[in-house]
Amino acid sequence: PSLAAEIVALHSGGEVSLVFEAGVSPYTLGEAPLPPYIRRPNATDAPRASAQFEAQRRADVARYQTVFARVPGAVAAPTAGLHMTRELLGTLEQQGVGRAEVVLHVGPGTFRPLSPEDLARGKLHAEAYTLSQATVDAVEATRARGGRVIAVGTTSTRVLESCVGSDGQLQAGEGQTELFMRPGQPFRVVDGLLTNFHLPRSSLLLLVAAFMGTEPVLAAYRQAVAKGYRFYSYGDAMLIL
Repeated sequence: PSLAAEIVALHSGGEVSLVFEAGVSPYTLGEAPLPPYIRRPNATDAPRASAQFEAQRRADVARYQTVFARVPGAVAAPTAGLHMTRELLGTLEQQGVGRAEVVLHVGPGTFRPLSPEDLARGKLHAEAYTLSQATVDAVEATRARGGRVIAVGTTSTRVLESCVGSDGQLQAGEGQTELFMRPGQPFRVVDGLLTNFHLPRSSLLLLVAAFMGTEPVLAAYRQAVAKGYRFYSYGDAMLIL
């Protein structure tokens, strides 16, 4: 099967709006939205009919997705969440570690290097989020009994820190966040962070530096390089407490 679409609007940053032809779902034809630095055979290298191409496509669709994903809408996986398996989540639950979920639809801007305009604006590309009252209640109950809130990924961190009201309280809701966390800004909800090793000049790396401190982050990255840790989406993670 083939798929056709019409470009109906042009946006900044190379983004466009498309209207697909009726009756064909792009989800049945598409491939996992892997970041550009992960190389895979394309249709020229390995025709879609070949077993090699189809096996790789199925493997990526299975691997490049978290076990707790529910709502379609992101252009990329929240990579820290890829480390979470059902077995690991079960073990954490047995050890008394609570779990609550947030939704952030990762946008294409997550792959773009920071620009001088981003730094001047103090805002980033907008991403849609949802924070439920159940998650707010879980966070508040954890804090009330002296527990810590550990965010799995910069994505979860961005949601939680975006939803702090002017009174300092976490508030449920949904919307678009342009939050840009960088060194010098306080974190009002998150006490710990599980995160992958990020690209240079990325907003994700600045968020980690804001949480951990610039010099400790640079030292950790130097050690990661020296020890051969894997970076980026299918790479290793660091737990910052």
